[in-house]
Amino acid sequence: MTSTIPDPRPGADGAPPVTDWAGRVEVHGIDHIPDAERHGRARELFAIWAAANVNYLSLVIGGALILMGLSLGQALLVIVVGNLFWLLTGVLAMSGPAAGVPSEVITRAMYGIRGNRVNNAVTGWMISVCYFALNLAAAASAAFALVEKVGLPTNTAVKTAVVLAIASLTLTISVYGHALIVKLYLPITIALTAAFGVVAYAVLMRADFGHGPDAPLTGVDLWATLLAGVTVIASGPLSYTTSADFSRYLPRTTSPRAVAGWTALGGFLPSVVVCSLGALAATAVDMADPQTALEEILPGWFYPVFLIALVLGTISINALTAYSAGLALQAVGIRIRRSLSVIVDGTVASALTLYALLVSNFLDTVSNVLQLTVVLLGPAMALYATDILLRRNRYDGLALMDETRKSPFWYSAGVNRSGAVALGAGVTAAALCVNTAYTGPVAAALAGVDLALPAGIAVTSAVYALLMRNSASVRTARAGD
Repeated sequence: MTSTIPDPRPGADGAPPVTDWAGRVEVHGIDHIPDAERHGRARELFAIWAAANVNYLSLVIGGALILMGLSLGQALLVIVVGNLFWLLTGVLAMSGPAAGVPSEVITRAMYGIRGNRVNNAVTGWMISVCYFALNLAAAASAAFALVEKVGLPTNTAVKTAVVLAIASLTLTISVYGHALIVKLYLPITIALTAAFGVVAYAVLMRADFGHGPDAPLTGVDLWATLLAGVTVIASGPLSYTTSADFSRYLPRTTSPRAVAGWTALGGFLPSVVVCSLGALAATAVDMADPQTALEEILPGWFYPVFLIALVLGTISINALTAYSAGLALQAVGIRIRRSLSVIVDGTVASALTLYALLVSNFLDTVSNVLQLTVVLLGPAMALYATDILLRRNRYDGLALMDETRKSPFWYSAGVNRSGAVALGAGVTAAALCVNTAYTGPVAAALAGVDLALPAGIAVTSAVYALLMRNSASVRTARAGD
């Protein structure tokens, strides 16, 4: 009898190694991927990021820019500028093939073995779980509307079942892991593109291309709103400080430019298109309640399909979030299988979502907190990108897996003080300039202009580059082949 198991040799029959194929739960967690098990091409990354960014929240954010008082032209400019931060997400993805380990391990080079556990607990796990809960709530909202369309009541029992069903589908993808994500996300991207193509046609037929607010913003108010809009848009790509998680299986010889380019393009292109559709829709209907507003302009037969597409898009983005959150939980130091850690993360996020939807306004609180994440995520991503440049993207994955005191990344008592100081300086600079849930003193002095994003990035990069210029680990990396 002929075996149906793929040939484990890299490239044999064009099949992936048996350690990473779509019909099997991924066996690797934060451990190093040996060269013999690497496979795939950089262009696969496009579909992964595209599927995750054709989603409901992008429509909402695009519409919000018009509600903030921007003209259509100004909103479209903000959308393009804000999404340029996908370039940073692409740069971070370059480190995956170089190291063969996920971002949660690569950041040991920046924070030290012990310091990185704190980094993963906050930047990796806690924020990821909050984003999972928010996205799950958005998907549930669309699903509730779909349930009402088929005549079922949206009582507590039905809502609970809907949330758990969506979470279960999401976690199934995350548990099976990398190979299933690669296999599924191309057809998902095609399906979502087709669905949003219908949305685009309906929106373009109704949009007011000359739209402008009744009282146009000028001077400081205009600049404050423009920068706030860029920050909101940029918060999407900045939340993916873990992009190497999805590139680490690629062969070490994969072009870094191709990895960065396909990752950035996969996030940038759909985000720009969907956010722009949201802005265009806001010129014709009231996007304060997007689902109801879009129902007015979409064909009646298509509206249920649109709701399904919203749920599918959110499942795609949350599967990536849960996958990385599972790796972060391992990197914190908890001895747990990756598949089980994903389930733990999903359970916590689902519980938060149900509590929010059925008991309190918890999501409002979480949403306010996440508005401030750019204060942390901007500097964190800047520090990571700066480290890649300093080391010329040369990372020793096996050395990064060494958690003993002999590790080159033990630094001082397990903490890289340069990374800690640089991140602290950047977060402080951003906090002084922020104007979201609270107004920092610099923003107050500038009449509300929020410079948290550029300030945090510039200060973090400058301080880290200065402090790490003579680091032994950086010199070793530069001296490598």
